[in-house]
Amino acid sequence: MEKVKMPIGIDDFAKLRANHFYYVDKTGMIKELLENWGEVNLFTRPRRFGKSINMSMLRYFFEIGTDKSLFEGLFISKEIRLCEEHMGQYPVIAISLKQVSGNTYEGAEANIRNIISREARRFSCLMDSDMLDEDDKWVLRRLRRGESLLDDSIYDLSRLLNKHYDKKVIILIDEYDAPLQKAYENGYYDDMVRLIRQIFGYALKSNEALYFSVLTGCMRVSKESIFSDLNNPVIHSISDEQFDEWFGFTDAETIRVLEDLGLSAHYEVTKEWYDGYQFGQHKVYCPRDVINWCSQLLNTSDDIPRNFWVNSGGTDMIRQFAEMADSTTRDQIGDLIEGRIVHKKLIQELTYRDMMENPENIWSVLYTTGYLTQQERYHDGSYDLRIPNREVKNIFMTKVDEWFKTKVLDDEDGLKEFFCAFIGGDAKALEDCLNVRLGESISYLDEGKYEDKETFYHGLLLGMLNSKKGWEIRSNREAGKGRPDITAFNLREKDAYIIEVKYAKQENNLSADAQAALDQIDIQQYDQYFHSREPKHIRHYGIAFCRKLCRVLTENHRM
Repeated sequence: MEKVKMPIGIDDFAKLRANHFYYVDKTGMIKELLENWGEVNLFTRPRRFGKSINMSMLRYFFEIGTDKSLFEGLFISKEIRLCEEHMGQYPVIAISLKQVSGNTYEGAEANIRNIISREARRFSCLMDSDMLDEDDKWVLRRLRRGESLLDDSIYDLSRLLNKHYDKKVIILIDEYDAPLQKAYENGYYDDMVRLIRQIFGYALKSNEALYFSVLTGCMRVSKESIFSDLNNPVIHSISDEQFDEWFGFTDAETIRVLEDLGLSAHYEVTKEWYDGYQFGQHKVYCPRDVINWCSQLLNTSDDIPRNFWVNSGGTDMIRQFAEMADSTTRDQIGDLIEGRIVHKKLIQELTYRDMMENPENIWSVLYTTGYLTQQERYHDGSYDLRIPNREVKNIFMTKVDEWFKTKVLDDEDGLKEFFCAFIGGDAKALEDCLNVRLGESISYLDEGKYEDKETFYHGLLLGMLNSKKGWEIRSNREAGKGRPDITAFNLREKDAYIIEVKYAKQENNLSADAQAALDQIDIQQYDQYFHSREPKHIRHYGIAFCRKLCRVLTENHRM
């Protein structure tokens, strides 16, 4: 059997088809689009759900001079009348704004200018067109050199294509909101909103050269900020039933992929890790995840699932969310991680500026960008939200852990209190200090393996102790008959500390588990680790944790 080539990182439809990469047929979207379209069509989906490959598919289907063999054997090829009427019949302007970046407005503007210039250069036939007069060709030359005004650049290119071919133009704009996100992050948001609004206003409103347009993005940015000049754009969000199966892999498609690749035995783990998104009436998998996971299984002996989605972009919004959260919101994050739902009223039209001004808005952002999905949708615009799968749950857990530990370590006053109690052997003060810090955390540690829970608290203590200069901190080093969780040595004062950490299943077990931790230090003879150092004192700490509470017991030993 010939080895199957998995299309990792490929978002060009022609390259994928011509080089025989594995392809999940999404050409049914073309039929649905032609049967249900408005002049301006916006599709909002999370990152890595096939937006770019679908936009490339649309370009190659509609564009004049297309290679029709690219669609042989696919669903759309069976729609003979539709193909005869529309395949290869239109000039197509296709641009992607996903790579627009820049720390300044000027840099981002230059990026957009270069993108449109490259698209204009793609139509070399216009330079020799008998249908264009000298004024038209002057405009074209400026477009190709990147010298034209950006505001009407796409409009001008559509007008020239319409004049040359005497056919209406299709405009495809992928990741329309990427420049807005970068602008918000770098402080030139208002300028970028103005530019994008003007470009879209010229190109997509009352443009006689336009047949229809399709835009994609992650967020449905407020009509007032971007689409205010357009006539009722048709917006297809992740909540809508129309077009709900064309972005992401349905369960049936994923089963077929695994069968085709001889990987059906991995269906359950694939579903646990990468399924769970609810788009309209369909439950879907993240296609990037499925493709990368199958490639891993086909090409390596590693059958441990990975977080492919998180590596495709930043996860700063979870950290920002955690920092903004009050105690109620932190508890709701914990509920989500433990597999429960939260009920929220969502606002699906936000500006990037709005989304961080009110902590409640972040729920809408997490939903539209794929960190949360709907369990149930209600008529009043509210939703029952949940984490879709194991992969996204791990993202939440990892980022929340990082945030909490960083928050604790950045609290200088709290660390002073911690070390004062720790060095002085004041178990009650140390317990109070840790309980205050834990009270500011996110509760989710009732879920998961015992070892994972204990590791979280172990890591928290280790980080706090490592912040102390002039101390030698070790974790899980051999000593006596076993491995103490943490050993600490004050190099100046020659005092030593041994810490054993336990996770209590219930709060009423805290005292018993803290005593068991303390007893373990004696039974396992962990003091032997310090014999060669000849410390003045060795203090033992048995610390038991349960969610946001801890119990501390201590004993002082002389050498």
